[in-house]
Amino acid sequence: MFNPYLPYPVRIEEIVTETEDKNLKTFKFAFLKEEDEDKFAYTPGQFAELSVAGKGEIPIGIASSPTEKGFVLFTVNKVGVVTTHLHAMQPGDIMGIRGPLGNWYPWEEMEGKNVVIIGGGFAFTTLRSSIVYMLHPDNRPKFKDIHVIYGARTPGMLLYREELASWEQRDDIHMHITVDATTDPGWKYNVGFVPAITEKKAPPGDEETYAIVCGPPIMIKFTQPVLDNLGYAHDHIIMSLENRMKCGIGMCGRCNVGKEFVCKDGPVFTLAQLNTMPKEY
Repeated sequence: MFNPYLPYPVRIEEIVTETEDKNLKTFKFAFLKEEDEDKFAYTPGQFAELSVAGKGEIPIGIASSPTEKGFVLFTVNKVGVVTTHLHAMQPGDIMGIRGPLGNWYPWEEMEGKNVVIIGGGFAFTTLRSSIVYMLHPDNRPKFKDIHVIYGARTPGMLLYREELASWEQRDDIHMHITVDATTDPGWKYNVGFVPAITEKKAPPGDEETYAIVCGPPIMIKFTQPVLDNLGYAHDHIIMSLENRMKCGIGMCGRCNVGKEFVCKDGPVFTLAQLNTMPKEY
């Protein structure tokens, strides 16, 4: 009988320090049992609980794509007891993953459409999953133009820098990378906050275009009116919320917004859905 509280055992295969402050690390996990990897069938936009024995669990967005086989990726910000312990772990250590959890981006609805991905800070994790998924040879023909607007405070705080550079070299995706500020004379990309760059670089909204937005609340707050001005319909603006999630399966009640549970009914909502909910997000 399936137990939703029981994590799958995994081994840490690799750890990559992503940012110059060393507070963001990407963990590459391999399942100890092949059948567990088959059971952990996920779609970009979902999350999972990382479980450390004796320390607890944390909900983290899945950074890998289901098109990447043999492993699963999570990028973790060191902010509390569990994440601090996880940052001190080493390749070869064993821990657990519980999931996949929540809903996902509406990929079937977006087929045949333009997709604009807008991300800020370390919330870019599930967006990495989405980009890798869409760029896979089996999936790229399903989507029209892809634009990515991604920003961080400084160049040293950008995630997945090697992948960003490789995506920029492609002719089937439009990359718009930005930082809030920099003194680096070699910086060749945009300088400015994500909403301002979105206003300059994002294509106009229409029935053929969807926007996926994931980032800190302040970024989302100021990006929404930009998308309104560009003509994006609220049912074509997809947002991912992560507020106060704990158990991941709608039992503890910590993440409810009105009658909705972010962990179970989300974390992916359209702006049209959010407009009907209390403004707690």
